[in-house]
Amino acid sequence: MEQSVDAPRCVVCRCMEIDAERIQQAIDDGARTVNDVKLRTASGMGLCQGIYCMPTIAATLAERTGQSLAVLAPMTSRPPARPIPLEALADLEG
Repeated sequence: MEQSVDAPRCVVCRCMEIDAERIQQAIDDGARTVNDVKLRTASGMGLCQGIYCMPTIAATLAERTGQSLAVLAPMTSRPPARPIPLEALADLEG
């Protein structure tokens, strides 16, 4: 289990360069779920899709709100978008 982060300038989300202070501020401003933190900070929206930062964000959220990690729902995952050339779509038969 990941630990929450006490050092405010510590980078939590490496992909989006979101530090612990920003995560904590989102929680202080009313975020109560991992998705709330994601929407307020863009953490978990980078190339790794939250693989590295979401456990730390969940632990910080649980600690600051008094919620149990067991009741915190994981963030909504979406596959990364990749640009597709129009030529590739034109070649599809359907």
